[in-house]
Amino acid sequence: MALKAEPGSAAGTFRYYAEALDKIAGEVAPTASDVLGLVHRVPVGVVGAIVPWNFPLMIGAWKLAPALAMGNSVVLKPAETASLTLLRLAEICVECGLPDGVFNVVTGRGAETGAALAESMGVDVLAFTGSGGTGRKLLEASARSNLKRCYLELGGKSPNIIFADAPDLGKAAKVSAMGIFRNSGQVCVAGARLLVAASIHDEFVARLAAEAEALRVGDPLDLGTQIGAVNSEEQLRRNLSFMDMARAEGGRVITGGARILAETGGSYMAPTVVTGVARDHALFQREVFGPVLSVSSFDSEAEALSLANATDFGLAAGVWTADLSRAHRMVAGIRAGVVHVNTYGGADNTVPLGGVGQSGNGHDKSLHALDKYLDLKTAWIQL
Repeated sequence: MALKAEPGSAAGTFRYYAEALDKIAGEVAPTASDVLGLVHRVPVGVVGAIVPWNFPLMIGAWKLAPALAMGNSVVLKPAETASLTLLRLAEICVECGLPDGVFNVVTGRGAETGAALAESMGVDVLAFTGSGGTGRKLLEASARSNLKRCYLELGGKSPNIIFADAPDLGKAAKVSAMGIFRNSGQVCVAGARLLVAASIHDEFVARLAAEAEALRVGDPLDLGTQIGAVNSEEQLRRNLSFMDMARAEGGRVITGGARILAETGGSYMAPTVVTGVARDHALFQREVFGPVLSVSSFDSEAEALSLANATDFGLAAGVWTADLSRAHRMVAGIRAGVVHVNTYGGADNTVPLGGVGQSGNGHDKSLHALDKYLDLKTAWIQL
């Protein structure tokens, strides 16, 4: 993840927008013959970007590359617990000849540095990835200041739906396990809610629990490790508090659910699977952002769709079925910005990433991301 996935993704993002920037043109409007109507796409000016700690370099590139490509300057605030890669990126930009002041990294805590950026009268657009609570504060700051546009990617509680006719239950279990446990569950699109057809529930849960227990958790600097530490001791305590809530609400911890003590002294949590989770349980409704998978069962396609849409979030989803018509029905019916079919995770820069509901607004990646960093200007010319 550290050597290839994040830096490779960031580099690919810069290459993608470098190739795209001269493909974005204005428009000639179909006006009357004595008038020329032109639509210009112009930079917004100054972009403020606030990025999280789970994939700082990759998500930073998602904000920075399209903003720079469209001619803006950027002030970026990384998470206080994960700033070093973005500080190094700023150094690389200087080495590459980017003019002073075009890309700026300002470190600090969200309550101080982030708030100052959000309330600045000199910032024209704010792009943020993080929690819903912080997203609301940024909207409030926009209202208090210059009504800057705010694009918010606020995470999710994504359903991963396993129908009885899934083409390969072994593959589905393996991919679904990594769909939640990769990066210690600290992934905004993580398939954190497993919805399983009742007829295969016990078999599939057993397969998935075996996958979880086989994962090697430990020192991130050991290349034999598959799952590293969670971000902080505070995050680990939050993860474990969900275990207390799950048990109190009648959930059954099949595997994991506890801290792993390691020689590094870091904050490690065992990959966790909890069954018997009802739609009104905290583990069903609230984002953990840790290696915790809730499992619920369903009896029909209609019930699966109802459960999938039973939270305030709408970022991602997964559907496993051999029925092509059912796959299309589920893609159409699930309220989410991304729906994976017979896989989970894995998308490149050609497609957008964004959510609906309390997962936010706007899109990262793809050519659609450029729209966030542009204004439209009409020229109406009498001939």
